[in-house]
Amino acid sequence: MPYIRVTVPDPDLPADVRSALAEGLTGLAVSALRKAGARTIVHLNLVPAGSYFVDGKPLTGTRDAHVEASITAGTNSAAEKAAFIARAHELLSDLLGPLPRAGVALHELHPESYGYHGITQFDFYRRAGNAPAAAPATR
Repeated sequence: MPYIRVTVPDPDLPADVRSALAEGLTGLAVSALRKAGARTIVHLNLVPAGSYFVDGKPLTGTRDAHVEASITAGTNSAAEKAAFIARAHELLSDLLGPLPRAGVALHELHPESYGYHGITQFDFYRRAGNAPAAAPATR
């Protein structure tokens, strides 16, 4: 269940570009990370340019973007994560134009600490028969 948040300093981003970002990132979650599209959430965070800073100064005169995706730890290889990062950057550049500092971050969350619809990812994968390893017990 990836939760993908995209921050773009452009509150007036056209609806067709918003849709293309959501569809493109969902498609990448499916193709690069082997995630289910129906369980993928894309949240567009469109902020004023004056709220987005590069080198301590508000971004002006250009667009930029930052993608953060939360995924379940242990469910993707380094190659899959690298492919997602590279292809997400390409998608951002294709849709938004040249980006001075665009970033993509994958946050891997432990399956016992992350869930969807009230069920931890550990239980979801366990029920499906392919659970990631549980964390060792601590006292």
